[in-house]
Amino acid sequence: MISTIVVSVSRVALATSLRKINYGALQTISVRKAASLASAEEMAPDNRRRTFVVGVGMTKFEKPGKGEHDDYPAMAKEATFNALKDAGITYDQVQQAAVGYCYGDSTCGQKALYEIGMTGIPIYNVNNNCSTGSTALILAKQLVEGGIADCVLALGFEKMKPGSLSSYFNDRANPVEGHLTAMAELEGLAPAPPAAQLFGNAGREHMRKYGTKPEHFAKIAWKNHKHSTNNPYSQFQDEYSLDQIKQSPVIHEPLTKFQCCPTSDGSAAAIVCSEDFVHKHKLYDNAVEILAMEMVTDTQSTFNENSLMKIVGYDMTKKAAEKVFSKAGKTPDDVQVVELHDCFSANELITYEALGLCEEGKAGEMIDAGDNTYGGKYVVNPSGGLISKGHPLGATGLAQCSELNWQLRNKADKRQVAGAKLALQHNIGLGGAVVVALYEKGFPEYSSMSVHPASTAAQGFQSEKLFDLIQSTLKTVSRNYFHS
Repeated sequence: MISTIVVSVSRVALATSLRKINYGALQTISVRKAASLASAEEMAPDNRRRTFVVGVGMTKFEKPGKGEHDDYPAMAKEATFNALKDAGITYDQVQQAAVGYCYGDSTCGQKALYEIGMTGIPIYNVNNNCSTGSTALILAKQLVEGGIADCVLALGFEKMKPGSLSSYFNDRANPVEGHLTAMAELEGLAPAPPAAQLFGNAGREHMRKYGTKPEHFAKIAWKNHKHSTNNPYSQFQDEYSLDQIKQSPVIHEPLTKFQCCPTSDGSAAAIVCSEDFVHKHKLYDNAVEILAMEMVTDTQSTFNENSLMKIVGYDMTKKAAEKVFSKAGKTPDDVQVVELHDCFSANELITYEALGLCEEGKAGEMIDAGDNTYGGKYVVNPSGGLISKGHPLGATGLAQCSELNWQLRNKADKRQVAGAKLALQHNIGLGGAVVVALYEKGFPEYSSMSVHPASTAAQGFQSEKLFDLIQSTLKTVSRNYFHS
């Protein structure tokens, strides 16, 4: 039996170590200052708290105007109630809310949440194009991480119009006009939807540069439509043959209709809370830790390097992924399940490389090997992805979060990825912003204890007391070390 543990600080490393400890086997703790720190970031004061998703919920995504919900408040109410029920808490325990949507007047977040309760909490309305949902999520995470609140609701919804995306405000500058101009200078303009041109042209660049074939993009769409047949929340649940995918109407070569995501109505929500909140309300079974989450916006390379892939966010994604894996102390090889932004099959393909799931230029080989689906190295978009599940802009990032939480909690039913321990999320919006995140189960030791409460109650009590002692020691070390 281990009688002593020696923990070397940095705090980030210590927090990671704490998750691996069998607390019931420990008797004493010795904490000493690390001889050196890994990065300049760790040398700065860091009082950030661990953050957890403890409840998720969503509506079925549906064709605009053809679903069971007449308007966004009804969608938002269903998603929020589902998340609260999943967490086992009530709305009056939510201290703040971040609400994302793209198409709507100011304060739609208030209108949606007032249908649930009027508790006077701060409500922040956010809009970040297709990454709006994950923008609400990262704001909720930061509010908890920074000690501003212990329980925050992240909510996203969208009520959309049928057809391709288009600008609503033609009397002012378009946020993506620089991206379209850069694309036109390299590839020209075509009579096709602007988004399909942007991402389709990125696929063309990959084909020219690495020899990728149109069939590789079609295989991605075939996979995602097949995955969606097991997702009751998916807008489409139809399986197609590879030939049907390839022979559907061409939107912008190499993209055919079945390789493009639809517009959708829908909502999704997540409850984000602190470790103290988890302990206070005994939410161990559901708690999924956000190990790292980063938002990155465009850099100069978007416009200055004559790359169609970089125009649609390749470098944003690459930078965000590198930061997330570094902060979490993980690598892409540690991941089992991925939800990424497949607005078009071409974007899923180039994102494999940007996220580090394969080497640059090797996405075609990864697809041919089946390493993006069940039985392969990763399962990418088990939900069906945007292509089949649908894409209500404000809800997409939170729907991704929901799917990954179900996967890590072994609650994904027929979609369940065997042995899912580490989950990767990617949500991007042109204009631009990308959010990348890593999740893992927060308290697997408590989950196992709860199965046999009679035999583990004493050990659980001692473990919790010891955990509190370690946390208290950690705070003292942090004050003395970082503020001396």
